[in-house]
Amino acid sequence: MSSDSSDAAASADDRGLLSPVRVGSAVEEATGDVAFLQAMLDAEAALTRAQSALGQAPGAAAMAVADVARAELYDVRDLAVRARAGGNPVIPLVADLTAAVARTDREAAAYVHRGATSQDILDTATMLVTARTLPSILADLVRTATALGRLAATHRDTPMPARTLTQHAVPTTFGLKAAGWRALALDAHDRLAAIRLPAQLGGAAGTLAAFAALAEGPGTRSAPGSGDDLGVRLVARFAAELGLAEPALPWHTLRTPVADLGAALAFAVGALGKVAADVLVLSRTEIGEVTEGSGGGSSAMPHKSNPVRATLIAAAARQAPGLAATLLGSLVAEDERPAGAWHAEWQPLRELLRLAGGAAREAAELAEGLRVFPRRMGEHLALTDGLIVSERIAAALAPLVGRSRAKELLTAASRRAREEGVGLAAALAEALAEVPGLAGVHSEARLRELTDPARYTGSAAALVDRALRRPDPDVPGSAQTGDE
Repeated sequence: MSSDSSDAAASADDRGLLSPVRVGSAVEEATGDVAFLQAMLDAEAALTRAQSALGQAPGAAAMAVADVARAELYDVRDLAVRARAGGNPVIPLVADLTAAVARTDREAAAYVHRGATSQDILDTATMLVTARTLPSILADLVRTATALGRLAATHRDTPMPARTLTQHAVPTTFGLKAAGWRALALDAHDRLAAIRLPAQLGGAAGTLAAFAALAEGPGTRSAPGSGDDLGVRLVARFAAELGLAEPALPWHTLRTPVADLGAALAFAVGALGKVAADVLVLSRTEIGEVTEGSGGGSSAMPHKSNPVRATLIAAAARQAPGLAATLLGSLVAEDERPAGAWHAEWQPLRELLRLAGGAAREAAELAEGLRVFPRRMGEHLALTDGLIVSERIAAALAPLVGRSRAKELLTAASRRAREEGVGLAAALAEALAEVPGLAGVHSEARLRELTDPARYTGSAAALVDRALRRPDPDVPGSAQTGDE
């Protein structure tokens, strides 16, 4: 490669400068170009091993392919440039892999990529990359859920304002909020852990015809009606060699595995985005009910401690739906091999893996370091001087004067409390004193008790207890790869 081309390659290399959410994460390395190249080489080596096991290739050929199926032997940038000619990187890779095998065993070179199509290798490599990436994502989701569970238990009874349409609604507890965050993290974990990752092997048009046609030696072809089809046996062996699921059918244009994976990844990023959205609101200067354990600085304002982890998660959550939409759109794939639909999946799926991995890492660190300020929550509960529990007052007055009259009295007292700055309890006591037969029914002391936000959190504590009975996964899971 010339110095000019080397400079061009370096300038085009994606080092994550514009995607800090995934920089330095385990998922970044697991989804890089080298990782995809190695996965393609692993698929090629596994195919030759599977054919050897079924008598379709010599054992020496399988060993020869495996010996050179190492990513460091190939030029990733050169493969990428040459991929333009055929529309995918497998075509130039097969040429280079064949040449590498031929240098040590000319006869073995004939068994490279034998009977397969490019999509078989790249789809299988994508599933391999995913299988190698998901454990780190799942582990960080477990970390997130565990930390959020601790927060929920600690703050089971910590009252705070619930907010609906940006305004104070009724009191809730921070424990219930954290329990909800945890439920989303566990939902994300469960969906990703249940994803099934199948190998892909179908040949030119999904019939496996070439594998039977290329079979060598006696006993490799199935007898008519025996039910022991060579192509089906090869698919099973190929999947087993890679530790992937055996597909029921070639899925060149049956994109369920990719669509399911994309949807689960987008859900995970969105679920963590909910946590980030709440943290961003609650950590505003004028609210200050929570802060990140170690915020980020500002290039212009030294006093700031920005909620950078929540910011990165929120940014990822805004990108994920569009990427998932591309994968779902690729379900509309024509014929037995599509033009463009399959190709459109590659980069969006990789970005989803990266966003999910980065967001999960940031969420774990955010949850583990989050600082909670109950005093600030209490101050905010008192901002409306009892108005936040107007729902409770209405319920207490309705049996005495009827719902309509109770609403009228409460509305008038609330207006007076806001406009004149008197407490809601005092305003209500005066309003009730003017109603025949109600004077003294509720003392001002009793009304203060009724307007205490901390006494009106409903079943929040019980809901937290119920949510925490859902266990964290015992160990970081991995994708299901067993048979259907």
